[in-house]
Amino acid sequence: MVLYIILFIVSVFILSWLSSRLVSTLVDIAKYLQWREFIIAFFVMAFAASLPNLFVDVTAALRGMPEIAFGDIVGGNLVDLTLVMAIAVLFGKKYLPAESEMVQKSALFTAGFAILPLLLIVDGNLNRIDGLILIGGFILYTIWLFSKEDRFKKVYRGRPANPTKSFVNFLKNMVKIILFLLLLLIASQFVIQSASLFSQKLGISLSLVGILIVGLGNCLPEAYFSIISAKRGENWLILGDLMGCVIVCASMVLGVIALISPFEILDFSPFLVARIFMIIAALLFIVFIRTGRKVTKKEGLFFLATYIVFLLVEIFLPQIFK
Repeated sequence: MVLYIILFIVSVFILSWLSSRLVSTLVDIAKYLQWREFIIAFFVMAFAASLPNLFVDVTAALRGMPEIAFGDIVGGNLVDLTLVMAIAVLFGKKYLPAESEMVQKSALFTAGFAILPLLLIVDGNLNRIDGLILIGGFILYTIWLFSKEDRFKKVYRGRPANPTKSFVNFLKNMVKIILFLLLLLIASQFVIQSASLFSQKLGISLSLVGILIVGLGNCLPEAYFSIISAKRGENWLILGDLMGCVIVCASMVLGVIALISPFEILDFSPFLVARIFMIIAALLFIVFIRTGRKVTKKEGLFFLATYIVFLLVEIFLPQIFK
């Protein structure tokens, strides 16, 4: 037990350090490609941060524990849309801007993708047709995102005059990204394993393990990345990462799981509270992003309060009915 606590603490510090290095490297890549930071964070950081979800959830589904897989997706998206959003806003300087029309419409896509799995599993199972619907939705969003150049292109000042040197630096940054992401995966796995052990000691059900422990553990990279990005004023990276993680997990990860191993959840009662708060979080996300085209610190506190209330209800409501 002591060893797992030490591993947990060390892994948390490693995640923090890696996140700070990733921010600088991603910005450099964005400048070279003339892409918006939002797009880079969405397709690099978000995909990478979703890999632990994919590995853990596919394994859980194949081993006959779909409650962990589905709980991880729902719980993780809830954490991203409440706790991580709150962290990003509260650690920033003033507020989290979202002026871009592309970000405004992406917020609608994000909320829609967060709720879509809840609708598809109303009948208690997620089959291959559902998986194709989820993956198809992601493909349509990607086509929309790249259909107009102004949605992903950005002109940067002060580009290097030497194209060869610039390309070499780009390749070096790509290698750095790969190494950082591999280390992120390893560190996050240690965090998840430690958290799972804690849950076993506390005697929590598989569904709650997925929602409260695995989902939260898999969101640690986004949380640290958001803190570092907020402190450096790289707001587009925060939004790209958060929206990307929600969309990728809810569509691609869950879609792949449904294609590989369609599953049925017999007892859906543990997901009732998470489902309600997921819908509330998605609606709040749309309202706050689109009101004034920014997220204020007061709204950040509201996100934080929503997650705290969710935890209290999820943990203590079953005890009351017992």
